[in-house]
Amino acid sequence: MATRREIIEQFIPNSPHAGQLGIRVVSLGNDEAVLELPFKPELATLGEVVHGGAIGSLIDTAAMAAAWATDEVPENPAGSTVSLSVNFTSAANGVDLRATARVARRGGRLSFCEVAVTDPDGVVVAHGIATYRFG
Repeated sequence: MATRREIIEQFIPNSPHAGQLGIRVVSLGNDEAVLELPFKPELATLGEVVHGGAIGSLIDTAAMAAAWATDEVPENPAGSTVSLSVNFTSAANGVDLRATARVARRGGRLSFCEVAVTDPDGVVVAHGIATYRFG
């Protein structure tokens, strides 16, 4: 039976939504995930400013990946985001973005995650918190 980490390693590259946005996994550690969102003109809202919805999707996907980044074998390979909060701190203007997510606390079926999205210079463009539920 596959571990949660093995499941998420296969899920993200095959997710139609992540694929449409271009989201890719850089690394998965224990309770951690790093994902990238390469810039493309279709992600812009005005000029080359990356749309907040694309950044929110990156945060949601990174939080999910961190929640699944364990060696536990799940009884039921299902889950969903229960809550998501995003704060935008600066515009991302025509650049690739990196989301670094970590599980701040793990409960029985819930994982509480924190995500920082940075530009190539390391400037934080958004910060998110998410609650993810298994099963």
